[in-house]
Amino acid sequence: MKLKSIVLATSVVLASNAFAADVEVLHYWTSGGEAKSVAELKKIMQAKGFGWKDFAVAGGAGENAMTAVKARVMSGNAPTAAQIKGPSIQEWGAEGTLANIDEAAKDGKWDAILPKVVSDVMKYKGHYVAAPVNVHRVNWVWANPEVLKKAGVDGVPTTWDAFFVAADKIQKSGAIAIAHGGQPWQDATIFESVVLGVGGAQFYDKSLVKLDQASLTSPTMVKVFDTMAKIKTYIDKDAAGREWNLATAMVINGKAGFQFMGDWAKGEFTAAGKVPGKDFLCAAAPGTEKSYTFNIDSFAMFNQKAADAKKGQLALATSIMSPEFQEVFNLNKGSIPVRPDVPRGKFDACATKSMDDMAASSKAGSLEPSFAHGMAVHSATQGAITDVIAKFMNSNMSSKDAVAALAKAAKTK
Repeated sequence: MKLKSIVLATSVVLASNAFAADVEVLHYWTSGGEAKSVAELKKIMQAKGFGWKDFAVAGGAGENAMTAVKARVMSGNAPTAAQIKGPSIQEWGAEGTLANIDEAAKDGKWDAILPKVVSDVMKYKGHYVAAPVNVHRVNWVWANPEVLKKAGVDGVPTTWDAFFVAADKIQKSGAIAIAHGGQPWQDATIFESVVLGVGGAQFYDKSLVKLDQASLTSPTMVKVFDTMAKIKTYIDKDAAGREWNLATAMVINGKAGFQFMGDWAKGEFTAAGKVPGKDFLCAAAPGTEKSYTFNIDSFAMFNQKAADAKKGQLALATSIMSPEFQEVFNLNKGSIPVRPDVPRGKFDACATKSMDDMAASSKAGSLEPSFAHGMAVHSATQGAITDVIAKFMNSNMSSKDAVAALAKAAKTK
């Protein structure tokens, strides 16, 4: 009888721990802070009665993860959700593989919460197929205030002319003016901020989002490359191949004055125990104060056959957009919540500035998708344009020749 009682009790416990369905989530968040955030999402889902199958694929840029997604979908065994962003969502939508999650969006009032330029990215043919996790601002410049002070530079310059004056002073003081990693995506990161700063949000939209040939071949674009040519002169000779976080370390350690990089760089400063406003400065890149280029991580939902799996998918989308998860994830990641109603109390000065600037840019119509980080154009076009930028940064190519090559690259399909 005792044995029967034990078996019965065990069965009851197992039954109570059983989940309605498992959600399988394919992602490439494998670093410390990111992994912590995924664990929080897992907890939220388990509390809702759903199991979690983690499919983590290492590789920060996500190339390995995208290969894994393609293999799974082609074999007819798509995950519940996968970390996919920007125009790639539209590409998967066109394949007929994405699930409609309008029910979760309607219940959560996503249309009212999200800026239209953001919600449009999450939809395919007017229906939500992906849930946004965060917003990274790309058009940041980071600075070491001690390096600036030693060089006689008062704060972060707001125009390119003033920036180059400051850069000259920093070089004369014995420090490196611009910390940079000579990798194509980092070159493109600076380039998009220069396009935005020299030409403005409307020019950025026409040239790097709509790929308008008149804008790509304009005198303004020649001026953009002239500015990039000048930027090159302030980058040290050892920049080739340097990882972005090592460039950030140069600013942290006082070896360099400035770095152009998205707000994931802030994680490096905070991990080093640095305080914004005191140990480091964050500012919009010169000329871009009233504009904002965004990079948004999101989860696209793939078609599921089982009813329980579909319920799990809607629960996952709801959980991702919950204020609770949005807060904990973005505090770990260095980004900001995609929804504006998340309490600001735990976020630092750089994050709250990002929130304010995003809201102002959204209202002014100057909120733009990041070209360099896969939010603006299809991957083949992005790759072709990035190749032109990298070639310009590593050769004696003239600005006029670069503009001609850029216009040609923009036609890549």
